[in-house]
Amino acid sequence: MKKIVYYSVLAGFLSSFGTLSARAQTVWSMPTEYPATAMPGEGVTTFAEAIAKRLPGKLVIKPSYNAESGFKSADLPGAVAGGKVQAADAFSGAMGKLDPAFELASLPFLASTLEDARRLAGEARPYYEKALAARGLKLLYTTPWPPSGIWSKAPVANADALNKLAIRTYDANSLAVFKAAGADAANLSFKDVMPRLKDGSIVAVLSSGDGGAGRKLWEYLPNFTAVNYAVPLSFAFVQREAFEALPEADRKAVMEAAQETEARQWKAIEGRLERNYATMRANGVAIVTAAPADVSARLRTAASAVIDAWAAKAGDDGKAILAKARKP
Repeated sequence: MKKIVYYSVLAGFLSSFGTLSARAQTVWSMPTEYPATAMPGEGVTTFAEAIAKRLPGKLVIKPSYNAESGFKSADLPGAVAGGKVQAADAFSGAMGKLDPAFELASLPFLASTLEDARRLAGEARPYYEKALAARGLKLLYTTPWPPSGIWSKAPVANADALNKLAIRTYDANSLAVFKAAGADAANLSFKDVMPRLKDGSIVAVLSSGDGGAGRKLWEYLPNFTAVNYAVPLSFAFVQREAFEALPEADRKAVMEAAQETEARQWKAIEGRLERNYATMRANGVAIVTAAPADVSARLRTAASAVIDAWAAKAGDDGKAILAKARKP
């Protein structure tokens, strides 16, 4: 009888311990709009693994991809701030309506090489952190995208090919640039691209080889023209309240995991363009690695006014960073 009581008490204790352990474990949902194989998706996976290594049994990152959460990049700052999810990775350009800071990385022809993009990201980090903090968010890490180009149904052989071109753009600035260049542009999240390609209402997409490969754009768009338009960023961020609820040692571990992830992302982007091109060619994409001169000239002319308009609304911080970025 004593043994039965003992085992009963022990079982109850273990059950309570298990419940307490489960309660002690914090779970952060962390969605992204992009596939697991795209740069942002790889970043979320890397961050989840880095957290698991540093905080086993304490904090779990639960990633989701392809907008499975129902949130597009533009929706994610509000979703995280409101506690619908605890963290997220979002394309910065899609967040431009919240603050001009988020449009900086995708300004046209401002940083068209990885070296320029890395330098700009470092100089602008306090600017990004300030804009996110104003919305109750904390920046974790940045993810670079390969340079943007034009995926198209027909080749972009000259500037006339831009006239009335039904092209998807990815933020307000790229929308303005392509409209000024004569295109019939529409600003669409990647979640909305495939249905428009299927029904033929768009016949071109502004994106990197990375984003295009992730969505298999070659099924509809067998041409790619590299225009080195921009090296955009995605931001990974967490609800500040959720972050500050962690013990100090755990907060430090989270930021170490974020730093590890960011270093990995900027290292992984090296050589990514060549790997994307190899994948694209293997799937029948004709690649023009240098856009025709008149195409570049028309886009750069259109871009000049867009950059000036951004500077007018960016405030002193934005203007200072822009001035640095424009220095030779």
